[in-house]
Amino acid sequence: MILPDSSELELPDGATGLDAARAIGPKLAEQAVLVRSNGAVRDVRLPLQDGERIQILTTRDKDDPDALAVLRHSSAHLLAEAVRRLYPGVKIAIGPPIENGFYYDFEFPEPIGEGDLERIEAEIRRELEEGRSWERQEVSRDEAKRYFAEQGEEYKVELVDAADGEITFYDQDGQFTDLCRGPHLQDSRPIKAIKLTGLAGAYWRGDERNKQLTRIYGTAFYAREDLERHLRRLDEAKRRDHRRIGPQLDLFHFEDVAPGMPLWHPKGMALWHALEDLRRAENARRGYLEVRTPLMWDTEVWKRSGHWEKYRDALFLVPHGETTFGLKPMNCPGHMLLFASRLRSYRELPLRYAEAASLHRDEPTGTLHGLLRVRQLTQDDAHVFCTEEQVQDEIDAMFDYVGFLYDRFGVRELAHAELATRPENKLGSDEQWDHTEGLLRTALERQGIPYRVMEGEGAFYGPKIDLFMDDAMGRPWQMGTIQLDGQQPARLGCAYVGPDNREHTPYVIHRALFGSLERFLGILIEHYGGAFPLWLAPVQVRVIPVGSEHREPAAAIVRELGEHGFRADVDDRDETVGKRIRDAELEKVPKVVVYGDRESRETLAVRDRGGERSTQSVDDLLAELRAAGTRA
Repeated sequence: MILPDSSELELPDGATGLDAARAIGPKLAEQAVLVRSNGAVRDVRLPLQDGERIQILTTRDKDDPDALAVLRHSSAHLLAEAVRRLYPGVKIAIGPPIENGFYYDFEFPEPIGEGDLERIEAEIRRELEEGRSWERQEVSRDEAKRYFAEQGEEYKVELVDAADGEITFYDQDGQFTDLCRGPHLQDSRPIKAIKLTGLAGAYWRGDERNKQLTRIYGTAFYAREDLERHLRRLDEAKRRDHRRIGPQLDLFHFEDVAPGMPLWHPKGMALWHALEDLRRAENARRGYLEVRTPLMWDTEVWKRSGHWEKYRDALFLVPHGETTFGLKPMNCPGHMLLFASRLRSYRELPLRYAEAASLHRDEPTGTLHGLLRVRQLTQDDAHVFCTEEQVQDEIDAMFDYVGFLYDRFGVRELAHAELATRPENKLGSDEQWDHTEGLLRTALERQGIPYRVMEGEGAFYGPKIDLFMDDAMGRPWQMGTIQLDGQQPARLGCAYVGPDNREHTPYVIHRALFGSLERFLGILIEHYGGAFPLWLAPVQVRVIPVGSEHREPAAAIVRELGEHGFRADVDDRDETVGKRIRDAELEKVPKVVVYGDRESRETLAVRDRGGERSTQSVDDLLAELRAAGTRA
């Protein structure tokens, strides 16, 4: 074996990760939780291969994502054991580790509620006090099916039928046995802190045609203080959750009759227009041409482009006569057909098409998540048709553009990048992919942008640079993308005449910088906690007249601010001034003007969000609003 310091460790054939740990030292063996080898992780009980480069993770690696995942996986099994003991007749489904925790899905004989979580958690703590160890067992498929059929565990029988490769059980001291590939802890001693965090409904295997199960979420850590820190973060995340803030601030809401499709309110549209107006202005300044293409296409288009095989399940299909149409989940085939509508000259390149159209993707019900994962979305989409020599300049210009946007909205520090390389279902040769991947890698390195490589995660037509941002819970969401395509243009007939008077196929750079406007706004809402900067706020100024005689001058100020393009309203309800000020604070309005007997156009009593007070004229207020827009 080759260790992280490049030293070699001699072991007998068939030695396991635990054997390797013992050979190094008894303390390491006691604390070992996982083996990492060539970027993959495995159970410490599994045999090693000759010449492998290995790293043994221990309880001291308490912040390592893989070490946390194995701890949480074992915690999920403790949850399943506790639920089976407390609720006779319950059926168990699956229980994996996830980002920031774990879950397990159950079919309960009777519904349970949030109040039941404390009882279940107490049972898990009892298990931890007793102690549990995990034993890995290889069994035949028939044995596994017979075992779970005798237990009445129909979901496990179905999982055995669907499983590839060997079938393995993990047994917890005879108290609970589960179908599982692992990895797992040696025993439960490393689990120092565990918390059940919530309930949700989840369809079996993510298919809404199947039975809805009860999903119990939880989290676990190697140290109590890490759990406490996480719970504080959870509280802050709940406070910033865009799904709570959106309806509270009258920005948007969802209806059961249109799942995954937000209804935008006027105040939400103010945010939307801020993105759209900026997109259009910058696109014009940077040489993009706005186009519009059909909302749906004959499915033959998706087959020609290569999307049908990969995206068929995500398409909303619309039968019409003898033809079946698909609502478009992306714009690229339409833009390529637009380019291919006539033979182009190299003098027209680069040709930059932009379109912010409604797209539709049939995301599984269980994956929908407010604005961050929807079924109807709008991308700030663009496709740049160019020669190979123009690729690097165009990508550099896109990085300049995305940097401008992220700075404008104050979210640059949230962004991180990934380079996604060739997938198994790629179009084109390895030589072509070597070339296009190299172009993107060079662009990232020339820009000095840190990134990690995601092997096999590229689009079927080309490698891509994906830009991610974290939500309030620290979960990463893909935002912008820059994708280099050397495959689809030829499939859809794109060609230009070069200076050699011969036809050539252009490269196409697919790019979306906000990503979807819905997701970008969801991240913005959580980033600011609804307290948007002055230039972006849906209501920038609220004027509160003290008495009925002050309503007309207050309304006149609002009209004047509106005439200059600023968003202002008047709150002339028959409520106390204090109540109306408090409501403006709850709505996170940046500036509140209280207008009474002592106020005039030259002397306004202005309250800033946060409590600072000042006296300003209308002209002073207009100047501040203009400056905020300029600085943004």
